[in-house]
Amino acid sequence: MSRATQPVPQLKRVTDVAPLRRLVREWRTDGAKIALVPTMGNLHEGHLSLVRQAREHATRVVVSVFVNPSQFGPGEDLEAYPRTPEQDRAALETVGTDALFLPSADTIYPFGVDEMTRVSVPGLSAVLCGASRPGHFDGVTTVVCRLFNIVQPDIAVFGQKDYQQLLIVRRMVADLHLPVRVLSAPVQREPDGLAMSSRNRYLDAASRAQAPGLHAALQETADALRAGRRDFAALEAEGAARLMAAGMRTDYFAVRRATDLGLPDAATGPLAVLAAAYCGPARLIDNVRVDV
Repeated sequence: MSRATQPVPQLKRVTDVAPLRRLVREWRTDGAKIALVPTMGNLHEGHLSLVRQAREHATRVVVSVFVNPSQFGPGEDLEAYPRTPEQDRAALETVGTDALFLPSADTIYPFGVDEMTRVSVPGLSAVLCGASRPGHFDGVTTVVCRLFNIVQPDIAVFGQKDYQQLLIVRRMVADLHLPVRVLSAPVQREPDGLAMSSRNRYLDAASRAQAPGLHAALQETADALRAGRRDFAALEAEGAARLMAAGMRTDYFAVRRATDLGLPDAATGPLAVLAAAYCGPARLIDNVRVDV
């Protein structure tokens, strides 16, 4: 039977480590290849695109939903972060998810967040979003490493919208020799170009109208790079000015090497244009890769 004609699997809901590992062992006994899609829930089409990509590369797909306290800083939106477990489950059933892992904080951090063993990727975690949100990426790599240890997937799928996060996870996997292949999926966008994000829920009508200006500014800079401009500092300043003109407050607007987020020079290969900006109550991030 081809994959296209296989019946949609029945979604299994699991909340603890031992039953999830038993389930994965059963699948592996049958020769299955396992994929993991880590999420914080409040799923939208961007998340579902990750699940679809996972199904293309694996026999069984596990999606984790865990709002990770260790990646939120003081004053950030941990308590307000949208949680929609029943909607998430219904959405995952439509795209062929095999297991939904819904751990508690005590399951992920049995000794508490303050006493947890930490995983840190220096360098990459200190720039851009890492500079604005100190400790954020340590929380990301700490929880992702735990999820990899719990699920032991062959494949994990992450979205390109969180481009810095994607590079950091790949660096962690390479540095720790973790037997996981990290795949990426393209940014999913609204018709006006806004990158899909759970935090878009925070946008009121006025800020929602302004928000597409983030992607528009990135695209203008990317087009200039494709046309041959290499005055990177001037391009960054112009991009930040576009965000301000669109009604947003710039956190950063940067042109970096796509491979490692280092500062580019005239001989640099693939580039990434990345930005974070405050639009009304929401902090939005986005990026555009430029192959030059």
